[in-house]
Amino acid sequence: MQKAHVDEGVGGRAGVPPVVAGIHLGFLAAVVLASHHPVVFMGLFLFFLGYTEAYKRHQDRLILREGLLVAFFLAGLVTLGGLQKWWLQPALSGVDENVLHFVATALTAVTDNAALTYLGSLVEGLTPEFKYALVAGAVTGGGLTVIANAPNPAGFAILKHHFEDQAISAGGLLLAALPPTCVAIFAFRVLT
Repeated sequence: MQKAHVDEGVGGRAGVPPVVAGIHLGFLAAVVLASHHPVVFMGLFLFFLGYTEAYKRHQDRLILREGLLVAFFLAGLVTLGGLQKWWLQPALSGVDENVLHFVATALTAVTDNAALTYLGSLVEGLTPEFKYALVAGAVTGGGLTVIANAPNPAGFAILKHHFEDQAISAGGLLLAALPPTCVAIFAFRVLT
């Protein structure tokens, strides 16, 4: 019997066989197709957990804790967000779209952009330009801090061993993120 050839990956560790990558892509496609069927979705998720446990050799540790924290955050946002409409409607109803873009960019640096856009969606009677400014501002400021985007903490968890003391300097991140943020502001405000 001939042994399958597996390329060496980073650090001399065996690379992921194409069949394993294909199975992961299959799980991803199935989850997207089953996204509106919770029972099927949970079955696929449990089967995926079993698959990754059975074939640990070909994959990294799953980042379940960080994913669950994001899930709890989003569940809390949906549960408690609807109760915020009483102050959001009067606060946002008289704001200019240009000002809103910069306010949303700044707010995204201290809060999650999903929270910002969800809370903005609760305001009734918004123009398409207002909605665009809100989402563009939230996207623009998404890299200014680790907490700005839900994927940022997951990315930090993956990359933290590459940083000194396994920590990210908040000031260093802000300074490094300012040039691309300025490019994004220009792109969203001038080029569109």
